[in-house]
Amino acid sequence: MSQHDFTNGSIIRQLFFFSGPIMLTNLLQVSYQFIDSLWVGNLLGANALGAVTIASTVVTTVLAFIIGINNATLTILSQQRGRKDVNGLKRYLNAFVVLLTTLSILVGVFGVVFSQQILVMLNTPVEMLGDAQTYLRINFIGILFLIGYNFISTVLRALGDSKTPLKFVMVAAILNTILDPFFISVLDWGIQGAAWATVFSQGIAFLSGLVYTLYLKLVPFSLPTIPSRTEVWLILKLGIPAGLQMTVIFAGITAIMSVVNTFGGAVVAGFGASQRIDSLITLPAMALGTAVNSMAGQNIGAKRWDRVREIAIIGAVYNFIIMITVAMIVFAFAEPLTSLFIQESDAVVFGTDYLKLIAFFYPFIGLNFILNGIVRGSGAMYQVLVLNILSFWLLRYPLTYFCSTLFGQNGIALGMGISFIISSIFAFSYFKWGGWRSKRLFVEKAG
Repeated sequence: MSQHDFTNGSIIRQLFFFSGPIMLTNLLQVSYQFIDSLWVGNLLGANALGAVTIASTVVTTVLAFIIGINNATLTILSQQRGRKDVNGLKRYLNAFVVLLTTLSILVGVFGVVFSQQILVMLNTPVEMLGDAQTYLRINFIGILFLIGYNFISTVLRALGDSKTPLKFVMVAAILNTILDPFFISVLDWGIQGAAWATVFSQGIAFLSGLVYTLYLKLVPFSLPTIPSRTEVWLILKLGIPAGLQMTVIFAGITAIMSVVNTFGGAVVAGFGASQRIDSLITLPAMALGTAVNSMAGQNIGAKRWDRVREIAIIGAVYNFIIMITVAMIVFAFAEPLTSLFIQESDAVVFGTDYLKLIAFFYPFIGLNFILNGIVRGSGAMYQVLVLNILSFWLLRYPLTYFCSTLFGQNGIALGMGISFIISSIFAFSYFKWGGWRSKRLFVEKAG
């Protein structure tokens, strides 16, 4: 059993060994789209890569509300673990299963029906619209698999287990690597092949994860029953703002994509290639944010506030060490990394310039992940939502639009980078002086 109690022991050691598997898991999850882009860019060309980039952004944005609920899952279940409340853990787990299954079906239907309208609203170039719609619809058909294995992984992490989810995703990543070129080229399915390879691989990850956790009884799953009003209310109370946090983040990314689209196909393709590298840069910070969320949640449930403060400090130090190292590597190898995905010279030039400019801003967005992860561990979801709205809609999108107007296509990276610094100042200010420590999720038991 690899589940851990974070209310005791060395925080430095726990954060290192708990966040490591999360980083690897996130890396493998990103590899789905990374590998899709690699094969699509090289086998099908720049337009197809641009289509996958736009469609992937839409999938992530529309899924963001449900994926964001996983933050509520992490907070509620980790606090229940810290409180040593086994019955409460089982009840809330059942309620999450019922609600997420329902929402998965609704979002899947919505995505299949309205994919074309969404892409048109994003000013998708006409030459990319057909491929983007095909890729988008197929991904929505398999949405239950994506949400399912992410949920199982989140539950295990709330209980202190970050190693088991890595096994499921590793199998899926290997499958996706094999199936992508086979479906795209050998079967001649084109962009449909890239989408079906991803969906099939995610399905295997979900089913294997479900069978494995049930067989070894790693999680107290049971046959779903109608949850109580109290459980549903708390989940919605935390889940809605947590989901909106993710929606705000990815809708902001989508809005930035609409700015990128105005510069034409070469910039869209170059941005798509750089975003694949860009997503790898943020993986360590995202993993640390998830880790401190779970660790802080258990300690808040156990009322170990001294450890919560220590988790925040150690997490911030880890973030700066890792992110600065990653930034230097990306700066040095920006051009060959971009060229992995695309060969068109104009696209490569833009992607290289973008990565070199934005790489050293990422320690600041990493600090946002750490501080917001700690605050989410208390259940202060609305407060983090406000911070994300400030970050994306009052800073990142306006600054990106303004800088791109002044400096052309290179202003895209500059505007985004400046917003990272300012938003990290807001996040630190709320962490230091905000009222998140007074948040209480559960009624204390008498005696």
